[in-house]
Amino acid sequence: MADAQMLTPIDAGHANRLIGATLGDRLAPLRQFAQQPAVQRALPAIATTTAIGIAAFAYFLSQSAPQAQLFAGLADADKSAVADALQTSGIAHSIDPVTGALTVDADKLHQARIALAGQGLPKAQPDGDSLIAALPMGSSRAIEGETLRAAREAELSRTIEAIDSVKSARVHVAAAEPSLFVREDKPATASVMLTLQNGRSLSEGQVQAIRFLVASSVPGMNADQVSVIDQRGALLSDTATSTDMKAFQLQTQIEDRFRRALDTLLSPMLGAGNFSVEVHADVDMSESQATRESFPENDRALTSEQITRQVSGQAPPPAVGIPGALSNQPPQATTIGATAPVPAPAGAPETQSNENAQRAYEVGREISVTHQPQGRVRRVSVAVALNQGTKALTQADMMKIDSLVKGAVGFDVARGDLIAISQRPFVKVEDTTPAFYDAPWFMPLITQVGAILAALLVFLFIGRPLIRAAKARAAARAEQTAAIEETLLTATSGRPALENGRREITLDMIEAAPSYEARANLVRAFVRQDSARAALVVRQLMQEGARA
Repeated sequence: MADAQMLTPIDAGHANRLIGATLGDRLAPLRQFAQQPAVQRALPAIATTTAIGIAAFAYFLSQSAPQAQLFAGLADADKSAVADALQTSGIAHSIDPVTGALTVDADKLHQARIALAGQGLPKAQPDGDSLIAALPMGSSRAIEGETLRAAREAELSRTIEAIDSVKSARVHVAAAEPSLFVREDKPATASVMLTLQNGRSLSEGQVQAIRFLVASSVPGMNADQVSVIDQRGALLSDTATSTDMKAFQLQTQIEDRFRRALDTLLSPMLGAGNFSVEVHADVDMSESQATRESFPENDRALTSEQITRQVSGQAPPPAVGIPGALSNQPPQATTIGATAPVPAPAGAPETQSNENAQRAYEVGREISVTHQPQGRVRRVSVAVALNQGTKALTQADMMKIDSLVKGAVGFDVARGDLIAISQRPFVKVEDTTPAFYDAPWFMPLITQVGAILAALLVFLFIGRPLIRAAKARAAARAEQTAAIEETLLTATSGRPALENGRREITLDMIEAAPSYEARANLVRAFVRQDSARAALVVRQLMQEGARA
């Protein structure tokens, strides 16, 4: 009896574990399925696949929906009003921290625009279509013209605002009304006011593009009639700067043409890398026109002549007698325009003779017009450096190369052109190509390879030991199960207990039974083995149930 009382506390704990095991028999099929050898071998692959699937599912859940820009080119005030309206309407939105663009979910873009349009947002400058649509019917011609001009200015402003560096733009067009009573129409002019982004500026080419854009959008307007200024009041469309830029571009084009010609000429003869060419062209961008009128000496022609002669008094007698030196003499020389009396010969009566002569001459005149256009090359300077190498060129070869260079650039002594050719050993230039480890693709590749190696190391030093330990535990459980089954078979063979070398049935063996049937057989064998102890356990359970 004392022995039974000493065994009572221990037996009660074992009985509680036995009842807990009995209540868990509902999960026996699942446990049996999990304890199968094939399932045990596939558990690492199943766990890995499950982890990857859970990670992918979490990644897709954490990704936000595709975003779409709501409006482009909005001012900060309009963005604030639009953001408040979207928040009131319950539409999620976000602001790009880099560009400041206001974006919403792509599937809610049209819903957001309709909701904002109902509240009259954004309150930006209206486009040209809205201005024309709002034109009242029956308006005067002046109002219609002003509305069309405002619509054109609004569209030009929106087009210019599409440039990245331009924050906002205002365009003003001044055009005179066409009239039949005006002989000369004044050309249209325009002014553009630009507000640039912080820290941004426009290049000369962009300014010229804006001027040509405005000029080509207004009939009868020239690009020179468009003025462009920024928010600081700086005149961007400076004609002097434009002229200097044209001169520089023309000079660069001429020098590049000469340089390409020399490269094409010398490359087959000397080889690439064995010569270096530099060309400088002095270009005259001034345009002049001169007119000269001259009267050359001794260059006249008689165009008309009129002679009037008057004689008064008795005429001289005709010549008679024997011809000779004294009887036939020429008359005295007359003076043009003189009215003095002509002396008569001795013994002849007095006579008076007047003679007037008028002659007209055409004087020669020469008119010459000289026009010198822009872009005239005033001087060309060419320098050619030859690589001396192992064998220097002879003087005859140098002269031939000099002749070829002069022919390629159109050498002109009158212009003062200069050709300089020299040969020297070239210094080997070290390769400045960046090393492969400085390339932008190297670090991402190293990161990816390192991640792959880290995954392999984790699998080799952590995954494989875990798999081996799981296999060892599975083998140990299999051996334990085999031992329990063997003990069960031995205990339930129908022979007396504790005889012929059979093992004693314990509560631990009952709890470790792999199935309900095996556990029930062990319980029967335990009762047959020690019926008094089993009855004591049942009594103890009944007493605990009554007290509860």
